[in-house]
Amino acid sequence: MLSQSFWKYPIVETLGYFSVVVLCLIVAMALFEVVTKYKNWQEIKNGNVAVALATGGKIMGVCNIFRYSVERHSSFSEMIAWGVFGFILLIIAYYLYEILTPTFKIDEEIENGNIAVGLISFTISFGLSFVIGASIVL
Repeated sequence: MLSQSFWKYPIVETLGYFSVVVLCLIVAMALFEVVTKYKNWQEIKNGNVAVALATGGKIMGVCNIFRYSVERHSSFSEMIAWGVFGFILLIIAYYLYEILTPTFKIDEEIENGNIAVGLISFTISFGLSFVIGASIVL
């Protein structure tokens, strides 16, 4: 068992948060892969800028939420819980975006390379991450 003083070193704490957040980000991206109707990484490999923008917004959004969570909590469990909660809110926002644009399908437009839709998706994910992050309580 590690002593409590071990975690007081800033480098150890930073590496701990970094490792946990990277793992959470990998899980989040895997879940977003399930949520979207297209294959994010295959589309990015094929040069689809709209998918790259939408995926980049999701990555930045999740990381930003975890930034707030790390900043405002002293335990890994609280940090992870608030980060996961924020991620769930981003998924809800994704579905709301789809519902609130009934004249076209978001996934289809992004898959077809519509950069405008990809940019709005990026902006929604990243922008809402600030609202979600700011609402994380101490």
